[in-house]
Amino acid sequence: MRRERFDKMNVVPFIDIVLVLLVIVLATATFVTNQTVNVDLPTASSKKAEEKKSIAISVDKEGKYYYNKDELPLDAIKEKLMKLDPKKDLISLHMDKTSQFQFFVNIIDILKTKGFENISIITKK
Repeated sequence: MRRERFDKMNVVPFIDIVLVLLVIVLATATFVTNQTVNVDLPTASSKKAEEKKSIAISVDKEGKYYYNKDELPLDAIKEKLMKLDPKKDLISLHMDKTSQFQFFVNIIDILKTKGFENISIITKK
């Protein structure tokens, strides 16, 4: 019995396997949404907790303003918003769909004057 000499290697099946693995990796990589880095933070004796406030401002269809479910006039809401930190605090606006657009503009004007960066407008699907 005579053996054949091994001169060439067929790489086509290897390329097929690599391409299938590449497709699997790319398909599963699109479903990864967690983009945080897990870090074990060191401790310090002068620890200060960062306080983020989440403020809900609502306007009903009659034009009544609410600050965290407390009914307040617009001037009182403006005073409370001026005391907050515009870079840290989160503001969410809940507007009735039948309310006048001017009520929305009044709140946005106050937030723009103070320079708030974290504003969300709450809607339903």
